[in-house]
Amino acid sequence: METTYSHGQTQATGKRHRLLAMLFVTVVITYLDRSNLSIAATAIGQDLQLDPAQMGLVFSAFGWSYALLQIPGGILVDRTRPRLLLALIIGLWSLATLLQGFASAFAMLLSLRVLLGALEAPAYPTLNRVVTTWFPDNERARAIASYTSGQYVGLAFLTPALVLTQEHFGWQGVFFLTGAIGLGWALVWYSLYREPSEAADVNAAELEIIRAGGGLIELGEAGKTDQADQAGQTGYRQRTRYTAADWRAVLGNRKLWGVYIGQIAVTSTLWFFLTWFPTYLVKYRHMDFLKAGFMAAVPFLAAFVGILGSGLLSDWMIRRGVSATVARKVPIVTGLLLSTAIVGANYVDTPAMVILFMAIAFFGSGFSSITWVLVSSMAKKELLGLTGGMFNLMGNLSSICVPVVIGFIVKNSDFKPALMFMSAVGVVGALSYLFLVGKIERIR
Repeated sequence: METTYSHGQTQATGKRHRLLAMLFVTVVITYLDRSNLSIAATAIGQDLQLDPAQMGLVFSAFGWSYALLQIPGGILVDRTRPRLLLALIIGLWSLATLLQGFASAFAMLLSLRVLLGALEAPAYPTLNRVVTTWFPDNERARAIASYTSGQYVGLAFLTPALVLTQEHFGWQGVFFLTGAIGLGWALVWYSLYREPSEAADVNAAELEIIRAGGGLIELGEAGKTDQADQAGQTGYRQRTRYTAADWRAVLGNRKLWGVYIGQIAVTSTLWFFLTWFPTYLVKYRHMDFLKAGFMAAVPFLAAFVGILGSGLLSDWMIRRGVSATVARKVPIVTGLLLSTAIVGANYVDTPAMVILFMAIAFFGSGFSSITWVLVSSMAKKELLGLTGGMFNLMGNLSSICVPVVIGFIVKNSDFKPALMFMSAVGVVGALSYLFLVGKIERIR
């Protein structure tokens, strides 16, 4: 049921729903710049004479800095408003993307991927901060699912476009195009985004819906103090430093560790598809490059359906009175178990069956990808950035490990052990949610 209320005689505006389009486009761009390498990988490997182990290192280079800088990135989110921060980092990482088109050696390409990861590090904590500010609790899973789906649907429709770009302009054209798109979007974001209390096209009725439903509008309000919050008001002050108690809240909580381990599993499947999947189809399943590029879109569409379905299901369960613990865990655990279907590709020969098992696995990955809602629901509200940074750091350890591990596993030209490894990771993630993550509630 849509949340449409009136405040007195005034109908609430729907600014927060329109904002989702901006968040969606931002996610599409972040993942274009992460995955463009996978499209160009075969051609780059040939031009720069890279073996699978070296290619694995290049694939993982983004993750080295991206994961390690999640904590500094989260701290930056707690201290900087998203309008300026996101515009700045989008512009800078898009420039790093464009420069990859000029890479002429392994070291140069590796360095630019590390730089890209560093600049993208604050992106998801910033998006989570925006959605926590703009959306009430009973809309948050759908909101997160809607913008996060950009990592799947954008790639599903744009992967064929990038394949055609490479066919006509070489692998360098892939980086030039994706970099230019990001530079333009940085200007659009800065021009259009405002905090809830500053947006000209949002009225008091909508602000009341957000505030009454648990949306933290005070994150975007200047001049509020922690003392006001302690007095029962909705005040908030940006953090200027973190205490030992803050770090214990983020690192010493069993529930959060269960979420962290589970997130490693969720993102592991994603990073397989963002890195090795096109190479797997072309080099190890011997598909034509153009055909593989178009068939690769099918699992991304399946993941898109998965994440939208999980967000709708989870919020529907919340509205039906199901506990947050059950409503949030059911899609995540189910999705992780479905992601283990990736191993089925080892036992089929036809391209259609290979794509079917890959689509089931990626659907599962998408179905489990509402995990950011747990940060919104469990983190101390004054530590959203820090908790989000830690969550993303843990989850993106997979961006470091998965490409490298697969690169070394397949060095002998056998990809089957790599898919067995991916399936095992999904099982570990499901067990983490079942046995480590207890009741889902905000940490006090």
